[in-house]
Amino acid sequence: MEHEPLLMIPGPVPIPQRVRAAMTRQAINHRGPEFGAAYADTVRTLKTLFGTANELYIISGSGSAGMEAGVANFARDKRIVSLVNGKFGDRFAKIGARYGTVTVLESGWGTPLDLAALEREFEAGAEVVTMVHNETSAGIKNPAPEVGKLARKHDALFIMDGVTSIGGDDVRMDEWGVDVAVVGSQKCLAAPAGLAAIAVSERAWDRISEKRPFYLDMAAYRKSGKGTPMETPYTPAVPLFLALCEACKMIEEEGVPARIARHRRMADAVRAAAKGWGVELFPKLDEHHAYSNTATAMRIPDGLTDKDLRGTVKKFGIEIAGGQDHLKGKIFRIGTMGGVGAQEILATLAAVQFALKKSGFKAGDGVEAAAEVLFG
Repeated sequence: MEHEPLLMIPGPVPIPQRVRAAMTRQAINHRGPEFGAAYADTVRTLKTLFGTANELYIISGSGSAGMEAGVANFARDKRIVSLVNGKFGDRFAKIGARYGTVTVLESGWGTPLDLAALEREFEAGAEVVTMVHNETSAGIKNPAPEVGKLARKHDALFIMDGVTSIGGDDVRMDEWGVDVAVVGSQKCLAAPAGLAAIAVSERAWDRISEKRPFYLDMAAYRKSGKGTPMETPYTPAVPLFLALCEACKMIEEEGVPARIARHRRMADAVRAAAKGWGVELFPKLDEHHAYSNTATAMRIPDGLTDKDLRGTVKKFGIEIAGGQDHLKGKIFRIGTMGGVGAQEILATLAAVQFALKKSGFKAGDGVEAAAEVLFG
């Protein structure tokens, strides 16, 4: 019997059958009431996940399209500070450089951001800060509340990548003072790749650039979104919208607090397994930073290769992630996001434990440690 591969990477994640089925129906009119109702219903659920009462719109494009929409509409020709401690923070900085003047405050990947340096940049006149809330490239969660507080203190805009935290971890956009937040469909929402949702504060709308992109023009999304029925300005990826709508129904059925608790429990289990194996977690934390609750990054033990580890796990039909850029061959990452649960976590950890031992690493029983977290 053939089995589908199990993706235990930081997105895309396995798509529930209900969500897959939603894409298979006949095409519908994207200017009609049925699409408008699905769009509006999806937005309602997403606002809860963002922790916002702000306007929220959905773009046909990946999370990176949402990041670019945030910068291109609200940071053009402004002085931007980009906080970087991983690959996606670096991407935000590169996007910012296309539209404004960027100062990069870079820490080592997986190490704490320099909040004192950020305040100095604000004092020197910076108008916008960009930050990745949950940096999956290094398995670290960055301090959104502290950054939001500093941005408000200096009347700057805060644009946040919530691509891998929204829907899987506690996000409070309004409470934290985030002005623009973005999520991608294929991460914690457990929908297909290809959509981004972006929520915008009134402060940001007041400062929207006069010169904006065409396809990613948030003023155009706002105008179409306020119509009856709710619409997008340009032809949307309708099957993906319907799939995301179904994924949001599943989120509501589970309940947002229960979903966040499940994601945290899964990440706790993976961290417990790492401790049980004697494998070092990659990030270095301080009082403002935390381990990611949707992707755990661990160092590949000395003497083992990426092929030893991930190659062996793949023989089980399970995919875990390696390191990116300069961390290739140095770390491995296990995603804990979407609709997966204890069964998938334990199967993945058992495969990793086998791979560690087969490669000669004297691993302890991480699977038992994880099971204690999940069921103890």
